[in-house]
Amino acid sequence: MRVSLTLFSYEQSLRVTRDRSRAVMDMDGCRFGVVRKAWEMPFLAEPAELAGLRDAVRFRLDLWGLADVVPDAQLCVSELAANVIKHVGCGTHARLAVSMSGSRLRIEVSDPDVRSVPVLVTGADGEEHGRGLVLVDALADRWGVILRADSKVTWCELATGLRSSVDHVDGPQVAMAEALLGLLGLSVRDKDVRRGPLTVAHAEEAAIDVIADLLHWLRAHGCDPDGALGCAQMSFKEQKGQTL
Repeated sequence: MRVSLTLFSYEQSLRVTRDRSRAVMDMDGCRFGVVRKAWEMPFLAEPAELAGLRDAVRFRLDLWGLADVVPDAQLCVSELAANVIKHVGCGTHARLAVSMSGSRLRIEVSDPDVRSVPVLVTGADGEEHGRGLVLVDALADRWGVILRADSKVTWCELATGLRSSVDHVDGPQVAMAEALLGLLGLSVRDKDVRRGPLTVAHAEEAAIDVIADLLHWLRAHGCDPDGALGCAQMSFKEQKGQTL
């Protein structure tokens, strides 16, 4: 879907925004509804598998726009998996599941041993993984153990700073871009398309088109679009580094 920049009067913009304002205001968080579908993966509880688990967590959370949570999430996954290696046995078939629990990130590691229940150890025992649950307890908002007929699940939930599961990490640049994309989406939606909530996919298409249109504008005014794009990417990386 090609979204072109169109000029319309202030009165028209007020009318269009007023028509959709209730839907936007009723949403708890991002107006585009960032859907983060739960995912899971089986793994063998072996030391060599831990790096792969951390990589999978980073990849998924980057896609979810939760890069700031990655370090703590990776530590929790490593410690929960290491707990299975130590207390259940190396080579145990286990499973990692990651989802959103309201505004929190929920991490679950399940294994088939219902007899060995993880216990928080407050004293230092000098063992390599003895600090596992102590670290999880320090990083997570809450954690616990669920016993099932054929398995147990050790879980923890990390604060994300979001207002809901469909919210996004905020900031002045993000807020400005969202306001622009929201205005474009509200004003140029195809009349033949069923009018539903704005989505991230629609916004992504609009953002790409806006960037392309701005590059055309720069070239038409004798500016270097490639140089401007390079400067914008450099500025983005610098600002991204300041938020990490």
